[in-house]
Amino acid sequence: MILSLIWPRPATQGDDPWRRGNTLLLWAFVSLLILVPWGYAAVPLAAGLLALCGVLARRGPTRQYPALLDGEDWGWLLVLATFAGLWCWDVARTGQWPVAEHARGWLMPLWPLLAAALLIWLRRHPPSRIGWWLGLLVGGQGAGAIAMHERFVLGAYRADNGMNAIPFGNLALLLGVLALVAMLGRLSLSRRPFPWLTAALGLTAVAGFAASFLSGTRGGWVVVPLLAWMGFRAFRGVFSRRRMLMAAAGFWGLLAGLVAMTALTDYGVSSRIERAMDDARDYVVEGDSGNSVGLRLEMWHAGGQLFLEKPLTGWGEGHLQAARDAMVEAGVLHSGVSQFDQLHSDIIDTAARRGVLGLLTLGALYGVPAWLFARHLHRSRDPQTRTLALSGLMVAVAFVDFGLTQSMLRDARGLSGYLGLSVACWVLLKAHLVTLRLREAPQGQA
Repeated sequence: MILSLIWPRPATQGDDPWRRGNTLLLWAFVSLLILVPWGYAAVPLAAGLLALCGVLARRGPTRQYPALLDGEDWGWLLVLATFAGLWCWDVARTGQWPVAEHARGWLMPLWPLLAAALLIWLRRHPPSRIGWWLGLLVGGQGAGAIAMHERFVLGAYRADNGMNAIPFGNLALLLGVLALVAMLGRLSLSRRPFPWLTAALGLTAVAGFAASFLSGTRGGWVVVPLLAWMGFRAFRGVFSRRRMLMAAAGFWGLLAGLVAMTALTDYGVSSRIERAMDDARDYVVEGDSGNSVGLRLEMWHAGGQLFLEKPLTGWGEGHLQAARDAMVEAGVLHSGVSQFDQLHSDIIDTAARRGVLGLLTLGALYGVPAWLFARHLHRSRDPQTRTLALSGLMVAVAFVDFGLTQSMLRDARGLSGYLGLSVACWVLLKAHLVTLRLREAPQGQA
């Protein structure tokens, strides 16, 4: 049924088959990002092959969606190329490629270049929003089902779907938030295709939040109040005050229910928050740096020290670990930090690894998309424009928060998720703006 919604009939003369293929791939990427091993890499590579086939076929842009890129697109492309370029330079000067968990981070410095190429391709043949909606539906509800099975049936301590529990929980939380935004955006439509999808997206939000709670991931939930405030601000001009208050009450009621569930079962975030407080007290009072919080603070201390020694360009790929291990041998750090391949913070890890230059490119990778999405959010009164701009802004803001306590951009799914979700929101937003302009243009200029 899902495939029939994305690809409902054979292409006719007026259809753009490349656009329909991109819709299918968008659905697959969002659906499989944290559900299937290698889904985060296989789908972008398939999209790249489709784009290559399209270029070789020399199919021009459709009349409705011009291929010209504007200044905002070029800003995106410049940021992606600069981030990748500095990372590749870092690899070249040290002779080492970054290796993420289970050696799945092969060629990660080149991924932003693939994202740039796909941005151009998707701007030329933008996917339909149905692929986004259905992708959130499958990805969020799948993550919830897996998390509940692992925790309540298999008895696992933390739900993780065979990966690091932190990116699993963070990305599940983000899918839940995006599903909730999509549901509110659909409620603002005067005519809603597939009316069942609106309620299904609401259930997806519940499933995504539950998966994150059952993963025991703590850091990502710090950003939830900020995301809730952003959503309230974005939709308060769309819905009546009464409906906004009802939505806010339902949202916080849902979170309270999830907290109660995890507290009663001794599973999830609540018990891990208590443990974090105990670990922090032991670190400060007793100097115990071998617990979870203590090791993280030790890594942050090491990153700060190493950054001060080489502030401009940093230590580089591989050399950072060697410098950190030398501090361990000297007795400056706890030996437990050597088991990690990153410093549990995108900002600190980037500062120590690539110095001020790396921090500038990281800031641009977060900041430029966030600024562009915020710009469209504040300029437009159109509910669908605001929904898509809010979704993209939430992706950027959430990853900034995730990256405070975990190196999400050095995780294969984390990097793929940030690039893929933010680019998807961007091309959907720009396609919708083109549609609005064509709809509002005089008959003779359409």
